[in-house]
Amino acid sequence: MSSRISVFGAGSWGTALSISLAEHGHSVMLWARRPDVADTIVRERRNPGYLSEAVIPESVVITDNLRVAARESDLWVIATPSHAVRTLATDLRAYCDKGKTVVSVAKGIENKTELTTTAVLADVLTPPVPKSDLVALYGPSHAEEVAAGQPTALVAAATNLDKAEAVRTIFMTERLRVYVNDDVRGVEIGGSVKNIMAIASGISDGVGYGDNARAALITRGIVEIQRLGSVLGAKPQTLTGLTGLGDLVVTCTSRHSRNRRLGEAIGRGATLDEITTSTSMVAEGVRTTKAVYHMAKRLGIEMPITEAVYAILFGRKQPADAVRELMTRSAKQEEFLLV
Repeated sequence: MSSRISVFGAGSWGTALSISLAEHGHSVMLWARRPDVADTIVRERRNPGYLSEAVIPESVVITDNLRVAARESDLWVIATPSHAVRTLATDLRAYCDKGKTVVSVAKGIENKTELTTTAVLADVLTPPVPKSDLVALYGPSHAEEVAAGQPTALVAAATNLDKAEAVRTIFMTERLRVYVNDDVRGVEIGGSVKNIMAIASGISDGVGYGDNARAALITRGIVEIQRLGSVLGAKPQTLTGLTGLGDLVVTCTSRHSRNRRLGEAIGRGATLDEITTSTSMVAEGVRTTKAVYHMAKRLGIEMPITEAVYAILFGRKQPADAVRELMTRSAKQEEFLLV
């Protein structure tokens, strides 16, 4: 059954999902904030600024008109950077009505409020959209591979499993497998905090450390994610699944990972300012690092890798000094993953 879907955000992920949904027979509208981006996509049927090699089907309608995109669909996909979700939701509220399903694919935690993206959406859109109609669609999923039709698995999470299952039906294809989960908090925590660990992994690679260091960061990274998740009410099983461990592994190791690439550049000596002014791509882990660092301090949660990344990004600490402090911390007993 075909659905009418509007994807808000013409970055790489929004573009990839638009391609997948259209090829699966849905009526898709892709909204770009900037008119010049919309015009380029219409003209070239590609998105050269974000996903240059993928061909966008002619059936995908491109627009920069928010009102048209909001009114012409039953399901909204929020695919902007996480820090833009509140502004977009505020603009969309005028076109919101009961029965609209809202799916967030934006990964991150709002700095001032420490809210995940579905919590931000609930804060702005509820009512008329009930919280049970908000869905997080997360998982280890680089846009480049989804657009190319390579096998990928995601998780649709909602407090109402019927709503999650409805979203699964819409997004699932022979190449895009979707599971459901009612642990929205766990899915969003895992999918957001892993970006901090990806920056750490990139820094390690950039400095010149090897596979041993990367494996240690990934393994101890999931422990930090679990520590935060347990305090915030996430299920331990969720954080060892696709949106926790799975997303952590792919983001810490893939050449497609923006967060890992940013960390690698810093490890080689670049500053955060130099990196952010030289690219239009958003590395969500930068803002998430700031939010999680302050959250961990407020809640009294030990997150040494997060602290190290924060000190490197915002305190101008040298990576070698941060690694030395991590490696010379007091000896401890290993914590095992809880399932």
